[in-house]
Amino acid sequence: CKSSAQRDHATSGQVTIEREGHKGFVILGDDFSLDGAPAPTLGFGNGEKFDTKTEFTKLKKLNGRQVYELPKSIALKAYDTFTVWCSKFGVPLGSAKLS
Repeated sequence: CKSSAQRDHATSGQVTIEREGHKGFVILGDDFSLDGAPAPTLGFGNGEKFDTKTEFTKLKKLNGRQVYELPKSIALKAYDTFTVWCSKFGVPLGSAKLS
């Protein structure tokens, strides 16, 4: 999936969801980049609508490859979008359609 910019922030790069045994992982690619924002977090939603119950971790860094383990409580089949979210202001910073 390729992420796209939202609002006044530029977010770009590859994101993949992978399974390893019973665990799931979100992997932000080497080309991942966010131009900065207060309190960026990761989660899922449907289209433009972010589900705050899926907000599962803070973004570790603004650029480069990152791996995050998904909580078992998130049912990926229920969502079609991965989102970098600004928890401070409640706005999307970037999103990618899941395929």
